[in-house]
Amino acid sequence: MIKSWIFRRPHQEMYGTVPMASDRSSRRNLLTALIIASWYLSNIGVLLLNKYLLSFYGYRYPIFLTMLHMLSCAAYSYVAINFLEIVPLQHIHSKRQFLKIFALSAIFCFSVVCGNTSLRYLPVSFNQAIGATTPFFTAIFAFIITCKKESAEVYLALMPVVFGIVLATNSEPLFHLFGFLVCIGSTAGRALKSVVQGILLTSEAEKLHSMNLLLYMAPMAALILLPFTLYIEGNIAAVTIEKARGDPFIIFLLIGNATVAYLVNLTNFLVTKHTSALTLQVLGNAKAAVAVVVSVLIFRNPVTVMGMTGFGVTIMGVVLYSEARKRSKITSH
Repeated sequence: MIKSWIFRRPHQEMYGTVPMASDRSSRRNLLTALIIASWYLSNIGVLLLNKYLLSFYGYRYPIFLTMLHMLSCAAYSYVAINFLEIVPLQHIHSKRQFLKIFALSAIFCFSVVCGNTSLRYLPVSFNQAIGATTPFFTAIFAFIITCKKESAEVYLALMPVVFGIVLATNSEPLFHLFGFLVCIGSTAGRALKSVVQGILLTSEAEKLHSMNLLLYMAPMAALILLPFTLYIEGNIAAVTIEKARGDPFIIFLLIGNATVAYLVNLTNFLVTKHTSALTLQVLGNAKAAVAVVVSVLIFRNPVTVMGMTGFGVTIMGVVLYSEARKRSKITSH
């Protein structure tokens, strides 16, 4: 159908049946706006659903929940690549490449499990404030692992990122030490994954599209998580079935939650495709602020002026860091 449309196009243009350039541009802009809106909804949606399940609904099994996310990502990625052909299928070419992807999967597991666990103990607003410090950890890991030094301007821009979190932490009414530590672990894990991914999959032969990388990482991550959920959380399948007998709504919640978790990855790719990586970074900064406001409105967790000021300072630091890195790259070229 797509091919026939492409081949019909010149003929249609000849007779004026194809929309004018301005119409095509407005439709393209509308599509981009819808994709960005979907990205916001899925990102904030998975956060709120995780928080609701783990804290309010009483389904306190973050490892199993993460495993469901991974299984969902594996299944939906398979359909998107093999049937919908959103991107071409890429194959793993060697045992070495397989081991590299497996290592990334382990780091990914650690980050996501820590993030979901932190939602049991911390409000979404504070979770997002801590998550905004990812650039700080990225700079540290890049320096430790690759000895890559940034300019003094870049490192100075990281100071408000850290200072803002100190302010927010000292004034957080629902502060929980364990929740704080695992949230820091999640943020550090996310940063470590981005650095390690840049190192491990640098050669052209080993580079994988983000959608293909998810296709291979997700089932590996699920396999890594399986023994941990059985050992730490027990026979969770039996517990879930028992809960579903009393309240079938939990099945809808779990399936919906796992589906939205995949949509986060899909819309992440689509936003980058239709805009740019820099736009995604800017939207990410704004997303954290939107998530804070939405979570406070829904869950009514108490916030302080000092806490919101700290979060604002952190976001400002992230923006300054992004600008400093952009200028640094321009001058280096």
